[in-house]
Amino acid sequence: MHDVYENVVRFAETDAQGIVFYGNYVTFQDETFTEFMDAVGFPYDELRRQSWDVHVVNVELDFRSQARFRDRLVGAMRVASIGESSLTFEYECRQAEDDTVVVEGSVTHVAVGEDGSAVRVPDDFREAVVAFQDEPPEPV
Repeated sequence: MHDVYENVVRFAETDAQGIVFYGNYVTFQDETFTEFMDAVGFPYDELRRQSWDVHVVNVELDFRSQARFRDRLVGAMRVASIGESSLTFEYECRQAEDDTVVVEGSVTHVAVGEDGSAVRVPDDFREAVVAFQDEPPEPV
């Protein structure tokens, strides 16, 4: 996995228990996805220029520890698999201080065209992911 996103927990992201509210980890995961796409050379604007986009169809998160106000978190991601139109990303959120895993999971997107229907994940994106990652994604 590649570390691509870092954030500091804001007070507004915590709950009455003083820990990060669980729903905020989906936002952290999405921010990590955005940064991963930039790192691979496919920022969101580039997808739009190429007339494709991605829609989230599944999110899974497993909570391993807790984060609190002002903790620095590191988001890491890799493409685990690429199908005809689907992309599944593995995700990990760790404490920057000691690499303790806070949350890990996955998010699956489907590539869509301008009309919102599923399209093949473009070959140039597939090639960029293989070039970027230490371990290539599994075909589905």
